[in-house]
Amino acid sequence: MTAPHAISVHDIHKRYGDRDVLRGVSFDVPRGQVFALLGPNGAGKTTLIRILTTLIRADSGTAHVLGHDLAREAPRVRELISVTGQYASVDEELTGLENLVMIGRLLGRTKSAASERAGELIAEFGLTDAASRRVGHYSGGMRRRLDLAAGLIDSPPVIFLDEPTTGMDTRSRGALWDVVTRLAEQGKTVFLTTQYLEEADVLADRVAVLDAGAIVASGTAADLKRQVGSESIELVLDDGTTVREVTDGDPERVREVLNRLHHRGRVVRTFSVQAPTLDDAFLALTGHTTTDRKLP
Repeated sequence: MTAPHAISVHDIHKRYGDRDVLRGVSFDVPRGQVFALLGPNGAGKTTLIRILTTLIRADSGTAHVLGHDLAREAPRVRELISVTGQYASVDEELTGLENLVMIGRLLGRTKSAASERAGELIAEFGLTDAASRRVGHYSGGMRRRLDLAAGLIDSPPVIFLDEPTTGMDTRSRGALWDVVTRLAEQGKTVFLTTQYLEEADVLADRVAVLDAGAIVASGTAADLKRQVGSESIELVLDDGTTVREVTDGDPERVREVLNRLHHRGRVVRTFSVQAPTLDDAFLALTGHTTTDRKLP
C-alpha cells in the first residue's frame, strides 16, 4: 500500500544534556510538495533533519519516510533520500563533471552510465560552462548547486536541504530557488530548513514554524499571514530605521503607532500600509524575529 505522506513525524523528542532540543515535534509532508521548516538559529532545525535522514536517533517518538520507519528500516530510508547540508561536500581537486562521475561510479553505475547522468545534471543545474573547471575555483553558489546535483545521481523521491542558501548572495540564492522549483515540478518531495522568511514564502507549499524545539504553527504561508491580521504599517524613521506594526486595517491603530513615535521624539519620514508578510507572522507566533527589528 502506498504511504499517504512522503514524511510523517509524530511526537519526536531529542535532548542533549539538560537541554530539550526537540519537544514533541509532529507534522506530515504530502508527496510532491515543498515543505519549509522555518526557524532561527538554535531552534532545532538541523537536529530534526539529522534525525529524519537517519544520522542520529530520536530519544522518543516515531518518523516515517514513504511509509518506512526510521528506527527499524534506516537502510531502506537512505535509499529513498538525498541530503544536502549547509556546507558543500564536493572534492575541490576534481572538476565538476569528475565529481559527479565519481559519485555515480561509487553508486554502482557503469562508467558510461555515470558519465551520461553526470552530463544531464551538469546541464540541469546550469554548470555546463564550468563542467571542466576544478571545483576549487567555483563560487559558493556553484558549489552548492553541484552538491545538490551530486545527491540526485540516483534521482531519489525525497530530498532534504538543510539551509541550502546560507551565505549565498542574492543571485546565487535565486538560482538555487529555480532548482528547487524544478525539482517540485518533477514530482519530488523537498524538505528544506531555512531562517530566510522570503525563501519559505516563495518556495514552500506548506510551512512549519519551529521555535525553541517545538512546532508553534503550520500551514500555507497565506494561512500563517492571516493569523496576524489583514494589514501592517511599515515606517521609515528619521535615522533610516524601518519598522513594521500589524494594524488589522484599523485607522485608530495607525494613529496610535504614529502618536507613540511622536511622543518619543522620533520622526517618521515615510509610511505605507501593506499586507502582512511571513516576517510579521513569525514575530506574532514566536515573540521575536529573525531580522530583530523592533519598534523603538
